[in-house]
Amino acid sequence: MQTSADNVLDVTVLDPRIKHATIFSRIDALKSGESLTIHNDHDPKPLYYQLLNMHGDAFNWEYLEQGPEWWKIKITKRLMGEGSETLAELTTKDIRNALVFKKYGLDFCCNGHKTIKEACAEKGIDVKLLEKELQQTDKLPGATRALPYNEWNPDFLSDYIVNTHHSYLRKMIPDIKAYAKKVMQVHGDRHPELIKVHQLVEATTAELLEHMQKEEQILFPCIKKIASANSSGQKPVIDVSCSIKDTIHNMEKEHTSVGDNLHELRHITNNYTLPEDSCASYSLLFRMLDEMEDDVHVHIHLENNILFPKAIELEKSKL
Repeated sequence: MQTSADNVLDVTVLDPRIKHATIFSRIDALKSGESLTIHNDHDPKPLYYQLLNMHGDAFNWEYLEQGPEWWKIKITKRLMGEGSETLAELTTKDIRNALVFKKYGLDFCCNGHKTIKEACAEKGIDVKLLEKELQQTDKLPGATRALPYNEWNPDFLSDYIVNTHHSYLRKMIPDIKAYAKKVMQVHGDRHPELIKVHQLVEATTAELLEHMQKEEQILFPCIKKIASANSSGQKPVIDVSCSIKDTIHNMEKEHTSVGDNLHELRHITNNYTLPEDSCASYSLLFRMLDEMEDDVHVHIHLENNILFPKAIELEKSKL
C-alpha cells in the first residue's frame, strides 16, 4: 500500500495543459486506504468540490499545511465496509447522501448519530451495497451540487435556514392543510386512513409553525449575537434567559416529534402510494407531503447536525 510519504504530487511543476488530467489520474489510481498528497502554491479548494461532485464521499480531504507559501493536502480513498461514520456525518459531508439514505429508509436527521453499520444492521441492508451507492450520488436523479453547509458561519446558516426552509414551509403549509381536508372529505369513506392523515397534517404543521417562530424570535437571535461577538473578538453579554444549549435541547425534542409524525404519515399511506380511485387532488396532496418530508429532513439535519453543535461550541467558548 502506498503512503503519503511515497505518493506525492507537486502540482506546481505540471504543465497547465495536463495538470487536471494528471491529478485525477493519480486519484483514480488509488486503492481503498491509499493516499495521495498534493503540493500546491495556493488553496486547491475547487479541486475538493470537483472531487466531491465526481465521487461523493469516497475520499477524505485532509490539510497537512495551509499556506502562506505551500498548501499540502492528503487525499485518502476510504476503506470500503468500514461503516464507522454516522449517517449525520456523511450527510454533513455531502447532502446528496441523503438521497441514498431516503431510498433505504434511513433517518439521517433526528437519529443521525447511528453509524452506517448500526443503521444497516437494524434494516437488514448490505453495508457494501450502501457504500457503493454513496460513491455514486452524483448520478442519482435529483442530485445537485452539494453546498458547503458545514463551512458556513452559524449566523449565515441561520439566515439560510430561515430564507430557504422556513419560507418554503410557510408557503406550502396552507395548501397542504387545505388539500388534506379536501381529500379526506371526498375519499375518507373509502379510505379511512385519510382521517388520520388529516389529523397528522394539522398537528405537524401547527408544531412546525410554532417551532419556526421560536427559532426566529429566540434561538437564532441568540446565535447571531454570540457569533457576532466571536467575529469581533468581544465577549457577548449573556442573557440568562437565552441559554443556547438549553434552548437547542428543546428544539431537538420538537424535531423528534415532527420526525415521528412524518414517519407515521409515510407508514399509513404506504409510502404515499396512490389508490386506483385517486383523483388529481389526492395525487397532489401525496406529492406535496413527500416533498415537505424531504425539505423538513434536510432542515432538521442542518440544525441538529451542523448549526446546533457549532452554536453550543461558540457559547461554551464565550462563557
